[in-house]
Amino acid sequence: MHRKAVEIKTIFLLILILFAVFLGYPLLRVLVKSLETSGGLGVAHYMEMWGSRGFLQSLGNSFLIAEISSLITTLLAFFMAYTINQTNVSPVIKKMISLAAALPMLLPTITYGFAIIYSFGKQGLITKLLGRQFFEIYGFNGLLIGYVIYTIPVAFLLINNTFRYIDKKFIVVSRIMGDSPAKTFWITIVRPLLGTLAAAFVQTFFLSFTDYGIPAAVGGEFHVVATTLYNEMLGAIPNFQNGAVVAVTMLAPSTVSILILNYLERYNIRYTKISEIEIKKNAVRDLVFGAVSLAVCGCVLSIFAVIFIIPFIKGWPYDMAFSFNKFLETMEGSNLTMVYKNSIVVAVLTACLGTITAYGAALVTGRSSMPARVKAVVDSIALITNTIPGMVLGIAFLFAFSRTPLHNTFMILIVCNVVHFFSTPYLMMKGSLEKMNSSWEMTAMLMGDNWFKTIVRVVTPNAGPTILEVFGYYFINAMVTISAVIFIAGARTMVITTKIKELQHFAKFDEIFVLSLLILATNLAAKGVLKAIPALIQKREENQKTAAAANGGAAL
Repeated sequence: MHRKAVEIKTIFLLILILFAVFLGYPLLRVLVKSLETSGGLGVAHYMEMWGSRGFLQSLGNSFLIAEISSLITTLLAFFMAYTINQTNVSPVIKKMISLAAALPMLLPTITYGFAIIYSFGKQGLITKLLGRQFFEIYGFNGLLIGYVIYTIPVAFLLINNTFRYIDKKFIVVSRIMGDSPAKTFWITIVRPLLGTLAAAFVQTFFLSFTDYGIPAAVGGEFHVVATTLYNEMLGAIPNFQNGAVVAVTMLAPSTVSILILNYLERYNIRYTKISEIEIKKNAVRDLVFGAVSLAVCGCVLSIFAVIFIIPFIKGWPYDMAFSFNKFLETMEGSNLTMVYKNSIVVAVLTACLGTITAYGAALVTGRSSMPARVKAVVDSIALITNTIPGMVLGIAFLFAFSRTPLHNTFMILIVCNVVHFFSTPYLMMKGSLEKMNSSWEMTAMLMGDNWFKTIVRVVTPNAGPTILEVFGYYFINAMVTISAVIFIAGARTMVITTKIKELQHFAKFDEIFVLSLLILATNLAAKGVLKAIPALIQKREENQKTAAAANGGAAL
């Protein structure tokens, strides 16, 4: 038992050191940098930035566009989740909705912007099909479309997951009690989802407020706080102190969102038993919800269609002949090949180190008898990393490690990704470990095995599917992220997303879409391989059992 305590304490100490060095210290450096003046520490840069009409305008624009896009996204995600869980729409359509909702997660946000340009621009695919351009894509409109596409997967996954735990028998009870359809809908559907709906709004608001990729492509003259931060840090005349002020300002919504998410927990209704009942037939309901959901899917898929078309057209939009030349020319470029290899290396190593980190942290909180205050520390780290903007983390790493051996290395990119995306993998691992039999370690100890062997031989194999999910989550996010790595990736360590940003300056959109296709294909391949691994392992075990049984029968 004593050895178990030593091993768990060692894991906790390593987790604590990791996040103290690569989260606490960098954020402290940002705060100090924002206070540095020629005369020492002071608030002069805060007064300068907060007194700037341009900064206040961009801050107001960010709040406005994030609020509107979050409201639209939450409503659309609710419609899609309701269609899947509460209607009799065809299973094929339900599957299509789930796939379309998840598609944007496999591409970087900066790609959404260019896809919007080539879809709704003056020479865009959808514009040409409809015969006219219905709205200006640069500025508010383009950002709104991009943010909704970007945040739909998060909102949908949150709401759809909670929908599965709604007890449908209460719908029947409400009808028997004579409640009106509107009251039944409110009591049995909306009320149990209220906490999740609010959480989805907060999460999508925060993602929109802090995203840089979409404004970089279609922001135009509608300046938001993310582009202001980029211009202060990497513009024509960099001002690191002012950039630090913007970064600290962006942390304010992070703090507020932590408080709001904690408060919203009390509104989550958890049923002790879930009753499955046959969904009542209602043709009008199925038609309305099915149509809205399919329309959302159609919009998402039609926008991303250009990614599959542009790289194989000789000269859009004037020479529409099919050709592989542009794709092959792009792929033959040695620099692009190097960038792609860099991305794969960073994504794989991020997934490996991130999975180990998330697993270790989850062991502390989910499979140990450590004090509650110790577990609260790990949970707090997860909550903080969930709300720290990627751009702020990237700048923090720039300030903290720019003159260290980590500067301009792949390791700094990998560690940044591990810290940035820690929250969700940790919660996934923690949930999986907590559901396992709590007596395994004790039983193993009585049989003479130590704690570490039990974790390796018993707990880890049972957590295998979740470990693969966590690996995939880290891999995909490392492939598509841009907000943090754009500040710390150098010429030698450039990854695909930062290369896309560079290509934007030279208007090389053909190459941008080729790289976007590479990211999409790589992520799809990764998901396919990770999904196939459990089936292969199961098949192998079945073959071994069959062979053992056959050998036993032959021996007899």
